Amino acid sequence: MTRSRTARREFMKRCLAMGSVALPVFWARRLPASEPARERLRVGCIGVGGRGTLVGNVACALGEKTACADVDRQRAERFAAGGPCAAYTDYRALLDRDDIDVVTVGTPDHWHTKVIIDAVNAGKDVYSEKPLTLTVHEGKKLCRAVERTGRVVQVGTQQRSSPQFLKAVAFARSGRLGNVLQATCYIGSGPTGGPFPTADPPPHLNWDAWLGQCPEVDYTPQRCHGAFRWWLEYSGGKMTDWGAHHLDIAQWALGYDRSGPVEIEGRGEFPLIPDDFDPVAFFAGKTKLPNGFNTATQFEVTFTFANGSTMVATHGPGNGILIEGEKGRIYVNRARLSGKPIEALTPAEHDWLAEETIRLYKGNPIDPSAVTTDAENTGRDQATIEHMRNLFACIHDRSQPVSDVFTHHRTVSSCHLGNIAMLLGRKLRWDPAREDFVDDEQASALVARPQRAPYAVEG
Repeated sequence: MTRSRTARREFMKRCLAMGSVALPVFWARRLPASEPARERLRVGCIGVGGRGTLVGNVACALGEKTACADVDRQRAERFAAGGPCAAYTDYRALLDRDDIDVVTVGTPDHWHTKVIIDAVNAGKDVYSEKPLTLTVHEGKKLCRAVERTGRVVQVGTQQRSSPQFLKAVAFARSGRLGNVLQATCYIGSGPTGGPFPTADPPPHLNWDAWLGQCPEVDYTPQRCHGAFRWWLEYSGGKMTDWGAHHLDIAQWALGYDRSGPVEIEGRGEFPLIPDDFDPVAFFAGKTKLPNGFNTATQFEVTFTFANGSTMVATHGPGNGILIEGEKGRIYVNRARLSGKPIEALTPAEHDWLAEETIRLYKGNPIDPSAVTTDAENTGRDQATIEHMRNLFACIHDRSQPVSDVFTHHRTVSSCHLGNIAMLLGRKLRWDPAREDFVDDEQASALVARPQRAPYAVEG
C-alpha cells in the first residue's frame, strides 16, 4: 500500500474515532437537497460580485439560499435569479430578517468590518472574504464584537484548509528547520494605471453607499468592481490582497499568529505618489493624489519578531512561501510542498506530519494526503469548499473555525504595518501587546482613519 493510501486509511479511522466531533463536517457534505429547510442553515449573501458570488454559491450549496444584497442592483438581481432568493440593495434589510442563519461577505475590503459587526450584532454567523479590515483599529473593534456576541466568523483565507500549507506550518513550528526562521512571501507585483477620467455612476449602482466610510469622490469605473484593491482608499494592494494569504501562513508558521512583529522596515514603488506625500492628510481627505492606482507596484518589507525570526513580503519572483532556518528550507505554494527536509521524511515521519495537520485543523477531519488548492490560483478549488465546510461544522458545535478573526486580525495588521512602513519610508517599532507604534505619532495616526458619516464602523 502506498504512503498516500495509508494516510487516507488512517484519516478515515481517525474520523470514525472522533464520533460527534466529525459528524458536522460529514453532515454538511451529505445533506440532500430534499431535507426539510429547518435542518439546513439559511444563507444570506452580502456583496455578490466575482468572488462574492463564488463563495456565496459554495455556502448556498451547503445550506439554503435565502437572500442577497449588493449596492449594485444588477449584481443582486443576477445572483438571486433562478430560485427563491430575495434581492436587496441595502444589506441591513437582509440582516433584519429572522430567517437568516449565516451570511457571506464578499464586499470590497473597506466594507468588510462594518458589515461583519452589523451581522454578528444581528445574531448571524459569518463567512467574510479577506482581508478582514481596512485598518488595525477596525480589527480591534471587530475582535471585541465577535468576542462579545459569541458568533462564529470564518475569514476566507482558504489556504488554512489546504493540507500542504498545514504541513508547512506544522513542520516549521516543530523546530526541524531551526528555532530562528525567515519566511519569505512572494506575493506578486501590483499594476499601474491612470490617471483615469471620471464619469456619472450607472443608475443601477449606489455610488455613495459603495464609497461608504471613505472620502467622497466622483465616480471612476476603475475605482470599483474588482479594481478597488489597487487604491489605498479602499484596500492595500498586493500587501493586503495576496499578503493576507501568504503572510497569514508565514506568521502562523513562525508562531506569531496571535501576536505580531516588533520592527517593520521596507521600501516600495508608488508611481503616482510624490516624495512629499503625507498619508495622514491624504486619508483625512485633506490632500489628493492623481486619479489612478496608488498602491505599491514593487516592494520588499521585512518584519522582525521578538525571537529574531523574520518575515519578508516581496513582489517576486513567483508566488509562494520560502521558510528557512539553520537546519534547512522548505517551499510551499498552491501547487506543492517541497524541499529536502520534506523529501527526506521516513514513512513514520510522514504519519507524524499528517497527524499534525489534523491537530492544526482543530480536530475537524481533513485528508492530510490531499493537495486541494489550485496551481493556477483561480480560487475555484477544493480548499474553498473545505473552508466553508469548516465554518458550517463550527456553527453547529459553536467552536472556532480554522481561520478565526483573532488570528486573521494579527495577519492583516502586519499587512497594514507593511504599507505604513513603505509610505513613511523608515523603520518602525511596533508593540504587539498595545497594538500601537512605539514613539511615533505620525505612524500611530495611521492605525485608524477618519470615517465618513453615516458609514462609520461602530464598536
